Amino acid sequence: MKMKVQRTDVWAATIDDRPGGLHEKLSELAGAGANLEFVISRRAPDQPGAGVVFVTPLKGAKETRAAEGAGFRKTDRLHSVRVEGMDKPGLGAAMTEALADAGLNLRGVSGASLGRQFIAHLALDTADDAAKAINVLKTLSSTGAKTGARKQPRGNARSQRLRALNNPRHRQRSTGRASRRRTRTV
Repeated sequence: MKMKVQRTDVWAATIDDRPGGLHEKLSELAGAGANLEFVISRRAPDQPGAGVVFVTPLKGAKETRAAEGAGFRKTDRLHSVRVEGMDKPGLGAAMTEALADAGLNLRGVSGASLGRQFIAHLALDTADDAAKAINVLKTLSSTGAKTGARKQPRGNARSQRLRALNNPRHRQRSTGRASRRRTRTV
C-alpha cells in the first residue's frame, strides 16, 4: 500500500457562530486564489457565539497575506500529517495500529475517500510526534502491510463442497454434475 505522507501546516481562525460566519473567512481565501484541500469548522463549546475553522494548505505570499488579513494564524499547537493513497478496507485500522504500537497518541483524525483514493489529516501534539508519525507511516507504506478483514480458514474439501451445496445462489446456477451433488443427503 503506497502512501504519500507529509507534514502540513494548518491555519486556524475564529469565526462568528451565525449564518455567513464561515463564508466571510473562506471568501477572503478564495479571493487570493487559495485551493483548499481540507476545511473543518465547528462551534467552540467554551465560547458561546463563536466557532473555529481549520484550513490547509495555504501556498505563497498572496494566500498567506489574505489569510492573516482574515484572522487566520498558522497553528503552533497543532502538528498535522497529511496521508494520501489508494483506499482499501482496513487501511485506517492499519495506520492507527502502527501509530499506537509506536506509542503515538492522536489528537484528532479527519479523513475521506473519493472513488479509489483516500486522504487523511492526523493531528498530533508535538512536532516530534508528527515527525515520528511520518516515519511510522512511511515504513508502513514501504512494507506493504496487509489491510482488511482476516479471512477464516476455509476447511477441507468436503466442508467446502457442503457450503457450496447449501448456497442458494449456487443452486440456481448449477447444472450437470453440481446438480447431481445437490440431491445427496448429508
